[in-house]
Amino acid sequence: MSKWFKWCLILTLVFTTNASCKKKEKPADAPAKEKIMQIQTSFGDIYIWLFKETPLHRNNYLNLAYTGYLDSTTFHRTVTDFVIQGGDPNSKDSDSTNDGFGGPGYTIPAEFVSTLKHDYGAVGAARDGNPQKASNGSQFYIVIDKNGEHTLDTRYTVFGKVISGMEVAVIIAKQAQNANNRPYKDIKMNVNLLEFTSDELKSQFNFIP
Repeated sequence: MSKWFKWCLILTLVFTTNASCKKKEKPADAPAKEKIMQIQTSFGDIYIWLFKETPLHRNNYLNLAYTGYLDSTTFHRTVTDFVIQGGDPNSKDSDSTNDGFGGPGYTIPAEFVSTLKHDYGAVGAARDGNPQKASNGSQFYIVIDKNGEHTLDTRYTVFGKVISGMEVAVIIAKQAQNANNRPYKDIKMNVNLLEFTSDELKSQFNFIP
């Protein structure tokens, strides 16, 4: 049994069990709820919708948020009018030179969907130069170029979009940084999973799933 298959099986069991428990507790007439990823920073909060069209990436980031894996990682790369990037476990230590080279020890197969592009607010998965274009298991970026970054389409997987808090992402990108685009001061994140009904998403975020 391959390491990737084992990981997928474990992840499926975790979410199936969690969903089953919640289903038993939910009243028959209760509306279904959708999971949203909340990134808390000292500059404010960013709320991300994870696309169901990219299930491998979606399940991966739901699991990372659920287990607290991303907590205390930083936005280690910030480029004005381009992207902000974070989620590297290496960014938790005091050695800034290893930021951008870490991950959970696995990659995610590319999931390119023609309708999911690098528009303003798109959330994509970072990766190294592997020919399969497989994604890093935890590093992600947010597009802050208002014109989008469509040269990245079909090169990096887009798996989500910011539904609230883009002004926070823009502020983060403007923080003082060194020649390698790493902020001088750590911009740490805590990541949570929140649940909303479709009506709540519409009223609170003006977003319709």
